[in-house]
Amino acid sequence: MPTQADALAVVLGASKAVLFDFDGPVCDVFRGLNAPDVAEELADLLAVLAPALETLARTTDDPMEIHRLSQEGGSTVLAAVEAALTAAEIRAVRAAGDPTPGAVDALHAARYTGRHIAIVSNNSAECVREYLTQHGLSGVVSEIIGRPALRPDLMKPSPHPLLSAASALGVAPGRTVLVGDSVTDIEAAHAAGAKSIGYANKVPKRASLADVGADVVILGMQEIVDALCTPNGIEWK
Repeated sequence: MPTQADALAVVLGASKAVLFDFDGPVCDVFRGLNAPDVAEELADLLAVLAPALETLARTTDDPMEIHRLSQEGGSTVLAAVEAALTAAEIRAVRAAGDPTPGAVDALHAARYTGRHIAIVSNNSAECVREYLTQHGLSGVVSEIIGRPALRPDLMKPSPHPLLSAASALGVAPGRTVLVGDSVTDIEAAHAAGAKSIGYANKVPKRASLADVGADVVILGMQEIVDALCTPNGIEWK
């Protein structure tokens, strides 16, 4: 009977490009700067720019949800909230610390085995670029597809970021695989016609990622390294 490792090897073996979500698979963006604090900062901004949205903004501690909400205030409000969120993300990644265990090796292993690599994130491209530069990973990643400017509707679970990554890499969407830790990642992969690897960095995610249809669920990024290297007889450090 095929094992999870077998399933992972099959999914990766059919891929020409590996797309990594950023927050989770590569780093814990808000490890050093708490997401609820950023959400409060954005809610404070909305209270000034669009008072009618303040009550709703105070009901969530997710900065991304406040960003989505801000579009109801019009383009000027959305632009101001998006700029504030990007600035906060850059501060956050500067304090985020080391990459997710196994992430650096997974990026290098994917590249070493001849695959294209992209980061596909609802976080800003600016903060992704900042983090990769800080940790010497810029040369490993071919493309960074961040949050679409002033278009929250095109963020994952929309397939738009994945399709943009596939196009930029010159790879058919069906030959890409997305490594993501959220339900919206898996939904975006399905919508784009891509394969998906659910990264369950928290125990409850194992069921939710499997239930939404991830092709395979892993518990650690090192599993990607093993699946890429072992069939090729590569002994990774």
